[in-house]
Amino acid sequence: MSILANKNTRIITQGMTGKTGAFHTRACRAYANAENFTAGVNPKKAGQEMDGIPIFGTVREAKEATGANASVIYVPPAGAAAAIMEAVEAELDLVICITEGIPVMDMLRVKSRMREMHSKTLLLGPNCPGLITPDEIKIGIMPGHICRKGRIGVVSRSGTLTYEAVKQLTDLGLGQSSAVGIGGDPINGLKHVDVLKLFNEDPDTDAVVMIGEIGGTDEETAAEWARDNMTKPVVGFIAGVTAPEGRRMGHAGAIISGGRGTAKSKIEKLNACGIRTTLNPNEIGELLKSVL
Repeated sequence: MSILANKNTRIITQGMTGKTGAFHTRACRAYANAENFTAGVNPKKAGQEMDGIPIFGTVREAKEATGANASVIYVPPAGAAAAIMEAVEAELDLVICITEGIPVMDMLRVKSRMREMHSKTLLLGPNCPGLITPDEIKIGIMPGHICRKGRIGVVSRSGTLTYEAVKQLTDLGLGQSSAVGIGGDPINGLKHVDVLKLFNEDPDTDAVVMIGEIGGTDEETAAEWARDNMTKPVVGFIAGVTAPEGRRMGHAGAIISGGRGTAKSKIEKLNACGIRTTLNPNEIGELLKSVL
């Protein structure tokens, strides 16, 4: 079992012929199952191939020809929101947007349009590293060599802290059921709480590491849901304890505004909801091990 994607997921790469899209598509194919990546999309190169993968002019054409049910987006910021909407309108099950720097207004329009359509497409990102189910599938830019098949779920706003947590778990002999990077933009798709719900329902996940950062209240919302509904232990880490108010730290959404979204308030909420936390990112793995 896994969440969001598995060995049967069939993927379209939007922006596959660009340098970044080509590099990571090859890396993902080499990780587990090359057959998962069925098509690329580039309107200017329709009819061509790259590494044996056919390129189509639109997502809908690619879906109809290959039976794909997911896409990953490496399109540059100016066109990334339109790429997301193209995949949503093609009614794919899952869309993962890696692109960083998409204008906030563009993403507001995307989320508004998805609500108007009552879209059932799940959006991961933007500005995220993607997801990995060890030994089954990798979609995005996560380093596969640090992962190990296991029963611990990881959900994180930070790409590099995702890798840190995964490596610590692997070194402790605790593999991952799936690791999911939700991205650090202020307007994004799946939130911590959405991924916690999926892990809670997954029979092959025994516990979860939740990594957050300053800005917004998503971590608090997830903590309250976990307190009332989660049947599995969750541990947490919040980045940005020393961040000054009004200064963006790393991600576009990582900013304390009006006294809200501080690391202190998030940590207090997590602890109050029964989620044990650490202030030291080097202790994430050991903290998780201690609750098993």
